[in-house]
Amino acid sequence: MVKSGRVKTEGDELYYEIRGEGEPLLMIYGGSGDAGFFSYVADILADEYQVITYDRRGNSRSTRNDPINFEVSQQARDAVAVLKAVGHQSAYVFGSSGGAIFALEMATRHPQSVKAMVIHEPPVIRVLPDAEKWQRFFANVYRTSFRFGVQMASFRFNLSLSIPFSAFKSVPKDFQKRATEANNESFFIRHDMIPSVSYMPDIERIKQNGVKMIAAAGKMTLEKKKYYGRTVPILAEMLNCEMVTFPGHHLSFFDMPQEWAAELRDVLHRVST
Repeated sequence: MVKSGRVKTEGDELYYEIRGEGEPLLMIYGGSGDAGFFSYVADILADEYQVITYDRRGNSRSTRNDPINFEVSQQARDAVAVLKAVGHQSAYVFGSSGGAIFALEMATRHPQSVKAMVIHEPPVIRVLPDAEKWQRFFANVYRTSFRFGVQMASFRFNLSLSIPFSAFKSVPKDFQKRATEANNESFFIRHDMIPSVSYMPDIERIKQNGVKMIAAAGKMTLEKKKYYGRTVPILAEMLNCEMVTFPGHHLSFFDMPQEWAAELRDVLHRVST
């Protein structure tokens, strides 16, 4: 069973979903998605956890009020607001891609809301030795959206991800329909993307806060040396935390949900002891 609800916070209304009755697990997705990003693995993990997913502000069933001033700190506050609306003061937190950036901000500013955290392939490009190259790349994607349209900018961005076609064939149809109708891609490219990839976590403060942390990247991501995977061993060393390898690529919760969920379950078991 999937229960749904809404919470109003800072001028917008956020849609959320709950599966299961166990320990709370809040899952935060990255750009262009919604709660449906994790529906396959949430169904699997709900036998042990109360899995909480949500549509971030500006995406799908959550509202998008003008003027839009996208802030990473607000995204972290939104995650806490969803958690409290469900009835929890803290949870295990999993963040993927941009969602891992918002999770890192939670660990910085709201450590009391985090039992333990898994950050999966965060595009914290400022830690990379070739950071300037990637900052130029994202600036060019942003400019492309205004010169040639969001579709062309999105194509350029997606090429950088190198996601296997099998993943896109496995995307939940209901999510795909919602994301298209709500123009999630446009919101990501023009509002979400630059603040997210410009973010630099406060490493010392996270360590001082004592948040249990695991950094994760997909096997294929690491083999292909993709920028969002290259950040992971660097962040693991900076945070002095364990690094684990997940099956597959950046979006393998779509095309290999059983194996992917099994790895996340194992990681959560380790951080809960």
